[in-house]
Amino acid sequence: MAEQRSTPAPTRERILDAADRLLRTIGLARATTKEIARAAGCSEAALYKHFRGKEEIFVAVLHERLPGIGPLPAGPPEASADHTLEQCLTGIAHRAALFYEATMPIGASLFAEPGLLRRHREALRELDAGPHKPLLAVADHLRAEQRRGRVRADADCDAAAALLLGACFQRAFLLHFNGADDLHSGGPDDVHPGGAHGTGPALPEAEGFAAALARTVLGGIAAEAAG
Repeated sequence: MAEQRSTPAPTRERILDAADRLLRTIGLARATTKEIARAAGCSEAALYKHFRGKEEIFVAVLHERLPGIGPLPAGPPEASADHTLEQCLTGIAHRAALFYEATMPIGASLFAEPGLLRRHREALRELDAGPHKPLLAVADHLRAEQRRGRVRADADCDAAAALLLGACFQRAFLLHFNGADDLHSGGPDDVHPGGAHGTGPALPEAEGFAAALARTVLGGIAAEAAG
């Protein structure tokens, strides 16, 4: 029987796989296009046939290799009339919690070099992307719910979106800062941000965290008898 040979992954996919690994291990500042090309088994010239630079690779890794917050405004099933507002917000918060948890180590490395952060900011502007996009999308989604009558007419949708996503971002920061990936306290479903002997409260896993967060935000913005 002839030996089956696996087909090599397309160059673009190899570049993204290599960039993902390097961004997680050595950080964005040290993951140069030369290093990414070497890890992908291609030349820098081949890399530039697919991407304009490291910033564009970074954005592609975020969009294609990591869990996304979207689609936002929430599409099916969250926006369906068959789902309550609490279920909608829980779905958004769950996706956001997983997204920030996955992207925090990569995104944090941007701040190591102000020049790199500036170039990255400019590149994102050209690509019409950036960390503000999910915030705007969630606020727009809440305004749509406001028009449907499920959010109070006097509710501040921008503030509610900031509360929802800000809490998800803080949870990710605490998890990574305190190295809590393997430190649990308060039961199998709780992650303690201070470690085994930490002083912070136990953080629930993403699913439980999202449900509790949605209920809390909902308490401040829901219209009476809103589902």
